[in-house]
Amino acid sequence: MVPHLITALTGPINELEQRILESMPAVERWFRLEWMEHTPPFYCSVDIRNAGFKLAPVDTNLYPGGWNHLTEEMLPLAVQAAMAAVEKICPEAKNLLIVPENEKRSSSYLSNIAQLQRIFRMAGLNVRVGSIDPDIKKPTTIALPHDDPITLEPVVRSKRRLGLKNFDPCTILLNNDLTAGPPGILEDLHEQYLLPPLHAGWSVRRKSRHFQSYEDVAKRFGKMLGIDPWLVNPLFNRCGELEFGKEEGLECLRTNVDALMAKIRKKYKEYGINEKPFVIVKADYGSEGMGIMTVRDVKDLDQIRQRPKNKPPVVKGGKAITDVIIQEGVLTAERIHEAVAEPVVYTMDRYVVGGFYRVHADRGIDENLNAPGATFVPLAFAESTHLPQPAQKPGASAPNRFYMYGVIGRLAMLAASYELEATDPEAETYD
Repeated sequence: MVPHLITALTGPINELEQRILESMPAVERWFRLEWMEHTPPFYCSVDIRNAGFKLAPVDTNLYPGGWNHLTEEMLPLAVQAAMAAVEKICPEAKNLLIVPENEKRSSSYLSNIAQLQRIFRMAGLNVRVGSIDPDIKKPTTIALPHDDPITLEPVVRSKRRLGLKNFDPCTILLNNDLTAGPPGILEDLHEQYLLPPLHAGWSVRRKSRHFQSYEDVAKRFGKMLGIDPWLVNPLFNRCGELEFGKEEGLECLRTNVDALMAKIRKKYKEYGINEKPFVIVKADYGSEGMGIMTVRDVKDLDQIRQRPKNKPPVVKGGKAITDVIIQEGVLTAERIHEAVAEPVVYTMDRYVVGGFYRVHADRGIDENLNAPGATFVPLAFAESTHLPQPAQKPGASAPNRFYMYGVIGRLAMLAASYELEATDPEAETYD
């Protein structure tokens, strides 16, 4: 299904699509050269917003759930990418251990784990699911509504390795974003590959660092194509060490929101955009759409002051938000059956392997869609992300739209690789 675009302002996006399609050999060569220098994150998902005048990522998750929303048609792409990724990291791999989130037992999340298990089995590995949850003391089989049952087994830690009873994996795949910090049981595993590495978790990672890396990538990409990088890049500011109950914390927020709004207004004026600018204030760490606020006017921040002081906004696990990123809001002009929609692109190794539309009938074009009540519409990405149709008019071809999403998804993935290199505690340094 291809959503329709509700916007009169398709001009800049059509021009961008045309430029990217005309320059496709240069675009693909640019990515190839980048991947010769940088290691892509093992897997990720990228939330993208298409405003009709701007196409940009708004979030990049390095421990993506939601693999169960990929259709059967997408699985061959994911399996091939999994084969390439494993071959590169551990060619002799035979056993793979998946470590899921502790507190998540919903059938949707476990179906996501079952889908990952299926992908890596089809890639030729023995795959089992090992839980680090102390409540899992013996193999526990859980029935799933649309899948085969899944078995969670308690992990066994030796001095240098992690595994299960009678199962010694070469590689451990984390599907746990470590918001609460890396548990000791996952540290000092020097004999096994841990994917993604511990410093990709939210105890180290910051969205502001990711979008700083993305800004660098967008500038280089824009220079190569001869386009304004703003067309693919959301502007942002950051407020650190924020205490929501204190006036000086709110003053920092007000100042940064005001400054960012001024920059966005200037860009809207430059492109003749008549929409009302807005920003998104969200935690600089953590996922799952928690603690996100749409700010259309600085006065909107007054509602933060009205929160009870003993109830600060929190991310997953109840961790209080103290650092926020203030991000340029990107409207979504896409609709499925009149409901607001946004594409989510899934990647593995350096390949786009699929995606879906997140759809929310009760949310507006300037609001976060990753919220209770969201539904998911599969995207038939199987051919179209790699096979654009240059002869088609801009904006008229679904494959071209999907190819564009794939380009933006790969730019975000490249930014994540820059970010992980910068935060790697074991990186080699050269004088």
